[in-house]
Amino acid sequence: MSGPPPGMELGYARVSTTKQHLDRQIDALEKAGIPVDRIYVDKRTGATVDRDGLKKLLAYVRPGDTIVVYTLDRLGRNLREVLNLVHDLNDRGVGVRSLADPMPIDTNATGMGRIAFLLLALIAEMERVFTAERAAHARAVAQAQGRQVGRPMAHPPERIEYARLLHAQGNSLSQIVAKTGIPKSSVRRYLATAEAPK
Repeated sequence: MSGPPPGMELGYARVSTTKQHLDRQIDALEKAGIPVDRIYVDKRTGATVDRDGLKKLLAYVRPGDTIVVYTLDRLGRNLREVLNLVHDLNDRGVGVRSLADPMPIDTNATGMGRIAFLLLALIAEMERVFTAERAAHARAVAQAQGRQVGRPMAHPPERIEYARLLHAQGNSLSQIVAKTGIPKSSVRRYLATAEAPK
């Protein structure tokens, strides 16, 4: 059985969790002229590569086709992954079009469509770098002011030190838990941190 002719538009919609809804994306794709039987969906985080809907779409799509998404980030949350996927599809002769990005993307287009995609990629990459720099600066300022960096400890430092002292005195794990009130799993972690090589 031969498939439909190339040059089709195929939709893809994704939400991160099963509690979120695909309705808005699917509605936009249908309004763009894509029937529901040509829309592939996933309810999985973009960070995981185990996305059955996307796998089926990539296995089905052929040269001349275009994948249409609500926004480009539906293809993945990692910028590098999205860009790599778009470039791989381009090498296969498959276009990508977005409907609701600030500058809608169409990699099939010449001129402004392609420039918009490159600008969006550049802006996203710059934001990633700036976010990392802001986080590093905030950590440095906090450390310089003597503030706790990262997740605070669940138990007071003096109680943790007491647990370590009891351990050094030969108390068993159960005895340490009974005397300090710190859960066994936490005691293990604190003791392992104390014994880690500096």
